[in-house]
Amino acid sequence: MRQVAEKAKKAANILAGVDTQTKNKALEAVAHKLYENREAIFEANSKDVERSVAENLPAPLVKRLKFDEKKLNDVIEGIKSLIGLEDPVGKTLSALELDEGLELYRVSCPIGLIGIIFESRPDALVQISTLCLKSGNAVLLKGGREASLTNRILFETIQSASCEAGLPQGWINLMEHRDEVSEMLKLDEYVDLIIPRGSNEFVRYIMENSRIPVLGHADGICHCYVDASYDLDKAVKIVVDSKTQYVAVCNALETLLVHKDAASALLPVLSEALLAKNVELRGCQRTREIISCIPATEEDWKTEYLDYILSIKIVDSLEEAIDHINTYGSGHTDAIVSTNKANIAKFLEYVDSGDVFANCSTRFSDGFRYGLGAEVGISTNKIHARGPVGLEGLVIYKYKLIGDGHVVADYSEKRRTLTHKPLQKNFQI
Repeated sequence: MRQVAEKAKKAANILAGVDTQTKNKALEAVAHKLYENREAIFEANSKDVERSVAENLPAPLVKRLKFDEKKLNDVIEGIKSLIGLEDPVGKTLSALELDEGLELYRVSCPIGLIGIIFESRPDALVQISTLCLKSGNAVLLKGGREASLTNRILFETIQSASCEAGLPQGWINLMEHRDEVSEMLKLDEYVDLIIPRGSNEFVRYIMENSRIPVLGHADGICHCYVDASYDLDKAVKIVVDSKTQYVAVCNALETLLVHKDAASALLPVLSEALLAKNVELRGCQRTREIISCIPATEEDWKTEYLDYILSIKIVDSLEEAIDHINTYGSGHTDAIVSTNKANIAKFLEYVDSGDVFANCSTRFSDGFRYGLGAEVGISTNKIHARGPVGLEGLVIYKYKLIGDGHVVADYSEKRRTLTHKPLQKNFQI
């Protein structure tokens, strides 16, 4: 593992200087080769699915595991979108004249070598690796055991296509054994960032067992709050989409909060719509007085179901809803349905999550839908990157100072004075 990381770090140093045209050419080659190898990819995925079903893996996990024609078309569309995006590397973020002939620039650059551990979705491997490619980062990938055959062929396809297009060997690597993750966590001299996608417990384990910075994507315990003043048709449409459009993802709705003044009119209509989608409802005592559902427990407010289950709680105020979300939520995505602008503003301001929405589905929390060209995950951290982590979240910056014989002694001895004048120009030699 150390040798792999060392080689990947050297590849990262080379990749950091690869021009936009070469990176886009490599992305085009990857998209073409994925389509060319589609039958072999589908066959490998079919074997993974069959094995997972035989092993009685949970249904949501098996659903996320499937990589069919639609998933292939989606990832290829994502790659094409990525090609059309501006290169995040080499952008001048600020420019300042320190003195005549002494100019300071803050310029975006790749992070370096990123270790990413993700769940059963094989399409995540394509999204993650192509985002790293465009942003100039080398990557160590570790997917779930259940997707091992699919991940292997996707990795081989991306590796061969990108290297044939001019990228350095070793920029992309696949870890296939759990003990390799433990080894990677010790390699802080090579790995610059780890992005784990999984449960809160898993993310905490990574953080507690490595000195490498961690960009945590934890549980998606997402909420929708329906305010006292609301549009019934829109509320039903938004809640049903948030919960059922695709249940096995981190931005799917898990808990519905309803203002007491909206509950009697909303819940019967909403219950009918959700039951038609085979959603199991779990409610607080006040909810159960209005509709038939299973009693909700304290544990339900803390649970990411990733299944056709929704917990419902009636609250007395907007403030109670916000407090509930900030207490039980995972900082992922939370929405309000309301016609009261003041309440919307307060919700968006005080809910402490990476994504806060008004009058729309939680399912919009997605790198591709945000125009980021896909995502490596959705960060619930508050440093460096938050929310869907796309290209901009995979770069950092460096300061470039250009002078002409300038020395600090001239300033410390008062022969010259720093001017600190803003410059309206991009970095260039």
